[in-house]
Amino acid sequence: MIKLRKSEERGHADHGWLKSYHSFSFASYYDPDHMGWGNLRVINEDRIEPGTGFGKHGHRNMEIISYVLSGELAHQDSMGNIKGIPPGDVQRMSAGTGVTHSEFNHAEGQMTHFLQIWIEPNVQEIPPSYEQKTIPENEKRGRLRLIASSNGESDSVVIHADAKLFAGLFDGDEHATLDLDPRRKAYVHLIRGDLAVNGQKITSGDAVLLEQESQVNLANGYKAEVLVFDLAA
Repeated sequence: MIKLRKSEERGHADHGWLKSYHSFSFASYYDPDHMGWGNLRVINEDRIEPGTGFGKHGHRNMEIISYVLSGELAHQDSMGNIKGIPPGDVQRMSAGTGVTHSEFNHAEGQMTHFLQIWIEPNVQEIPPSYEQKTIPENEKRGRLRLIASSNGESDSVVIHADAKLFAGLFDGDEHATLDLDPRRKAYVHLIRGDLAVNGQKITSGDAVLLEQESQVNLANGYKAEVLVFDLAA
């Protein structure tokens, strides 16, 4: 089963300082048909105005991944981490027993554009932890590069969840195939550009939900940047 979710079908919130698109129900956006997919619970595409951001707030028992597209995200948390997250980095925070953090855009005249992703953990009440890695662009060019996994393989960040997250850049003849277990679910989120997923043409902000499929095939990209999730059903 392959289902297309168009970009314009997502929830949208405009708070002035923050403009956000929600792939799944979040905050004031509620859609009973889109509460998540497998153990994937949140993909928010956020744009933060200069000099603003999310003040200190808490999370618990969730795996949280930030993927910055432009600008820089300033992160500070109750574990003592004070980090800048530039484009090309992937940040993972395991909330576990509880963590507070803030996220700001301190750059003058520059929007911070990033994806915030939440995945349900397969262990509860673990100590909170933090990890951040730089993924060079050439490692994503024309292939799916593993950026998050449960065991840290291929120098990915470690998530305490039954899931894998891949990132790729595709243009022209570049293509990739990812084998899937049909008993699991997969989710393809096109960040920008154009791409064909199993023959289905999609454009920036679109998503493809896969169930009982054995492969994801990516081809015919045009300035495409994509995330592919392999998820517990």
